[in-house]
Amino acid sequence: MTEEFQQEVEQENQEPQQIEQEPAAAADVNTQITTESVIEAILFASDEPLSAERLVKIAEFNGGVKQVKKCIETLNQQYQQSGRAFRIEEIAGGYQMMTLPEYNNWLKNLLRQRADNKLSPAALETLAIIAYKQPIIRADIESIRGVACGEMVRSLMYKGLVKIVGKAEVLGRPLLYGTTKKFLEGFGLSDLKDLPKAEELKQPGQ
Repeated sequence: MTEEFQQEVEQENQEPQQIEQEPAAAADVNTQITTESVIEAILFASDEPLSAERLVKIAEFNGGVKQVKKCIETLNQQYQQSGRAFRIEEIAGGYQMMTLPEYNNWLKNLLRQRADNKLSPAALETLAIIAYKQPIIRADIESIRGVACGEMVRSLMYKGLVKIVGKAEVLGRPLLYGTTKKFLEGFGLSDLKDLPKAEELKQPGQ
């Protein structure tokens, strides 16, 4: 019993020391936040150039504009030494993170893919008809829209938003079209039942 009592006393004496160490660990994390990292975080999150004066106000620095410029100079040195693909450039009266010119070819590919994923009003209209009327044949889509839709349907299939879901039991057995899982994901739907009711949809301005 004596040994057990001594062990309990020793554990009680150790517990306060462990609790006191937790704030110290948190303080270690805080010391990693530097004036440079604050400027870096602000510029990284900004989608427009920020003047040195605005950076001073946002970062709440006491060192003023001179401190901000020194931080930017230090950051650019670090980026260059570590081979980063970007720098902080002075543009339009402010500072902004910019990718280096030698990466333009890859960025053009990114922009091209984004453009390919954009849907025109005609494509959105065709997609909406398929989503609400599926499974549906192309002739019915064209009847609703009043124009030929073959190329538009093929484009939606290429983007992975529309697929062939079968053949209609009518003369000629035309293809039936429906939406895909990618369509649900792209529009934030878990199921087709989550589509807004047709009667709830209104024309702009109504």
